[in-house]
Amino acid sequence: MKHVTSVGGGGGGPAAPSRPRRRPDLTLPLPQRDSSLAVPLPLPPLSAPSHPTTTTITNASTASIPSQTPRLAELERLRRLGSGAGGTVWMVRHRSTGRIYALKVIYGNPEDAIRRQIYREIEILRTADNPFVVRCHGLYDHAGEIQVLLEYMDGGSLEGRRITSEPFLADVARQVLAGLAYLHRQRIVHRDIKPSNLLIDTRRRVKIADFGVSRILAQTMDPCNSSVGTIAYMSPERINTDLNHGIYDGYAGDIWSFGLSMLEFYLGRFPYGDGKQGDWASLMCAICYADPPEAPPTASREFRSFIACCLSKDPAKRNTAAQLLQHPFLVMAQVPSSLPPPPPSSSLPTAASLP
Repeated sequence: MKHVTSVGGGGGGPAAPSRPRRRPDLTLPLPQRDSSLAVPLPLPPLSAPSHPTTTTITNASTASIPSQTPRLAELERLRRLGSGAGGTVWMVRHRSTGRIYALKVIYGNPEDAIRRQIYREIEILRTADNPFVVRCHGLYDHAGEIQVLLEYMDGGSLEGRRITSEPFLADVARQVLAGLAYLHRQRIVHRDIKPSNLLIDTRRRVKIADFGVSRILAQTMDPCNSSVGTIAYMSPERINTDLNHGIYDGYAGDIWSFGLSMLEFYLGRFPYGDGKQGDWASLMCAICYADPPEAPPTASREFRSFIACCLSKDPAKRNTAAQLLQHPFLVMAQVPSSLPPPPPSSSLPTAASLP
């Protein structure tokens, strides 16, 4: 039987009687809680290991088959695929099977709060199962360093490429929209759709990549560079919240970024003014207050309409990914017979042409 001690009593004696309020008419109003600002509580801190270890977090759908996610020690680094503010991506080979993966090594040793956020995003990535979304095979936490094992796309990203063929561009758009529609059905907002996050392979399959972890790292570990290459593709209402009464629809924001990327492929350059190399303040003003960019008159009527459905300044008037998949422009989609190599990194301002 629990022992209960009276509060306010002395030496275990009876509690003192409460005194009447001097001003019973006085009340203290409680603050109203805005449910729209509610956020989930953080996870409890991770226990730090006493010595360096490697923790393998496998794909949820294959967790019962350990051999499908190789151990970190079984991966051989072949060459570096690219690097950025958040980390470096390596082409790696599983020594036993010869299978090729992409391994993203995240710079530094993130503090616990960032690490838990990365784990939550990786959990989302692991549940994504769609042919138009790059698959996440697992995550390694080795001596405090986070490494993510991803599907390898041998054609690289579409950044800096010009797609002059509308049928080919329609096929690219169809695949990206199929991936976006899947993510949106899963209530996942990408928030960073841009050409460098659209990957292609030699079979002309296009997949969405790099959502979740890279966004967290850009916003928390490298705030000075978090906007470079990202703000350019943000929707007007995301840059300036006053434009839509403070309401931001992440799904509509993804569609704006998608439409801007498709127009960039067609034009062979960034659609706004001096491009991403110009003055950032001027670029943000142009995105927020100028008329949205349009496809040129030389484009087909279907493509001009398609871009207009993506780049409406009013997010409520933008088509959804599911609606855009029914657009007449996608009827002309076809796969090209060949795929030119990606442009060299030094020629990014001048886009290489795809057929």
